Amino acid sequence: MTAMQALLAACLTALAAMGQANGTEEQGSRSNTPRGAVATLPAVVVTATTSARSQADAPASVSVIDGQALRNRPVGDLADAVRDTPGIGLDDSVGLGRRGISVRGMSPAHTLILIDGQRINTSAGAIAHSDFELGWVPTEAIERVEVVRGPMSSLYGSEALGGVVNVITRSATDSWHGSVSSYALINDHGLDGDQYKSGFYLGGPLVPGKLGLNAWGEFRRRDALREAGNTALTALDEQRAVTGHVGLSWTPDARQRIDFSVDAGKEDQHGWRGGSTNTVYKADNDVKRRRYALSHAGQWQWGSSQLRLYRSTLERHAWRSDGGDATGPNRFVDTVLDGRVGFAAGDAHTLTLGAETRRESLEDPTVNRAGKKAQTHYALFAQDEIALGSQWELVLGSRFDHHEDFGWETSPRAYLLFHPTDAWTLRAGVGRGFKAPTLKQLSPEYESRAAMGGRGIIRGNPELRPETNQSFELGAAFAQAGWSAGATLFHNNVRNLIETVRQPSCDVPGRVCLEYENVAKARLRGLELTAGMPLLPQWRLEANYTYLDARDRSTDERLADRSRHRANATLAWDVMAQLRTRLRAEYIGAQYRSATESERPGYTLLHWYVDYDVNRNLSLHAGIENFTDKRLANDDAGVYGRADEGRRYFAGLTARF
Repeated sequence: MTAMQALLAACLTALAAMGQANGTEEQGSRSNTPRGAVATLPAVVVTATTSARSQADAPASVSVIDGQALRNRPVGDLADAVRDTPGIGLDDSVGLGRRGISVRGMSPAHTLILIDGQRINTSAGAIAHSDFELGWVPTEAIERVEVVRGPMSSLYGSEALGGVVNVITRSATDSWHGSVSSYALINDHGLDGDQYKSGFYLGGPLVPGKLGLNAWGEFRRRDALREAGNTALTALDEQRAVTGHVGLSWTPDARQRIDFSVDAGKEDQHGWRGGSTNTVYKADNDVKRRRYALSHAGQWQWGSSQLRLYRSTLERHAWRSDGGDATGPNRFVDTVLDGRVGFAAGDAHTLTLGAETRRESLEDPTVNRAGKKAQTHYALFAQDEIALGSQWELVLGSRFDHHEDFGWETSPRAYLLFHPTDAWTLRAGVGRGFKAPTLKQLSPEYESRAAMGGRGIIRGNPELRPETNQSFELGAAFAQAGWSAGATLFHNNVRNLIETVRQPSCDVPGRVCLEYENVAKARLRGLELTAGMPLLPQWRLEANYTYLDARDRSTDERLADRSRHRANATLAWDVMAQLRTRLRAEYIGAQYRSATESERPGYTLLHWYVDYDVNRNLSLHAGIENFTDKRLANDDAGVYGRADEGRRYFAGLTARF
């Protein structure tokens, strides 16, 4: 028996024993979820099927992070929000102290980020070291974050190759509600890097029963963290960000709802870098984002409908004090029109049919001679939720995307659910995802001379094909009377991965020519375990563990910068009605780097938090993050990809009205 088979057998044995020990009591895990922990059984999720259903009935591996839990601890961006979710890793190989969200070992470029089910344009395909998708929704505005592990191109098309992170925002209600939160995170070392954040949310009726308003905003600041070995350079850039949102909801009658919203954000990043001639230069990035959305939702006698038109833009200007290539300016625009209808077809079938058109454009001085390129995507999708009796359900779906350059791409998916009892859920699924090449990669005129420290020239390739992922998963979950546990096996076969390939000759003397090609294959498989249990009436433990076996099938080597073992645990104690405390631990295992480099050692981070409710309107928060003082790249820049600020002290408050 292999190590993985033995681990699975042990997990299933433990699950069975737990089920026998707890009989047939009513489910109650959600009511026992401590503040600050990942919710194990929220009321509904929407990302897996586009319609609301309980998490136990979701035809996918879904984790849900409660917005209130995020407001009880310092969360700088979306990566901080999801970092302790099973199957999720923060990829530090992005460079320059930035990071991306990796699902089951897949590249961050294979994670689709949505806000209320609407895609936001990504910049990583055109801007090196970009993480500009992570900081545009303040925690004060988040209702929950849904993380779907596994390809979801059957619903969302390109980029959903590895998984989806969907930020669900708070909505206006029939009465006025609001909150304000603020925190400071102060480092224990004299290298700066302190963080400050303040945000607000306001929502309620302008015309009772007809017109509602919600608004939010946030100011976020991080001082530059200086490198320990050379304090003239920055390990993490200085950041200043301001975001705002105004939304209106109109319900002309009980069957219809019309939403309109405008979002705006500005983020500045400033850092000091070391040049190739031992010179120091300043690098500045100024980023602006805008989002406009209009949608109509209806509930009719025959079923439901939704129609949406939204536009997302991102502009980035960059400068270098030494006059070097700053790779810009850049402007990304995504305009999407989509619609769907859902209806019952007999007693056993619930059908969803939809269509989408998306116009994607890029302005960049290197993409071609004109400095701009655009393309249009068209898609049709269908889904059938089939009830096979009272205990079985089969969800079938597929999406058909048409791309101007390479034609049609089909993304089928099938998922089977079985509920042998109210407490148990067994699931199995198979699906296919894809990611279209970026506008730069496909452009025959694209040329960048910034590769290999200025020695390399990268050129586009109009013959590229989409990257694809064939995924399989098998899982079991148990939830009853405050106890919960789950195990999921997953297997991804990834093909046509796009890499830069060195060409045998170069038409520019003294340079190395590279071209994008579909060359790589990868196999990523592993096991996810979750558990939650009440240790005592006031104590609760939540934990998860992920085992990942990731290999490059082209070279038969392990994929670099991925941990085989990751684990997270939160121990929560309700000291009294107004006072709660929790200890959170993160373990990131050793990472393979290359055949000529030693492994990057694993490490453990420990965090402690405490929350005190002064009254029903005011809560105070405090804590110590990384209190064992692991500074990673700021202690050993030759081994780790990103610096951690080290030990830091947290103090914050939340006021509600």
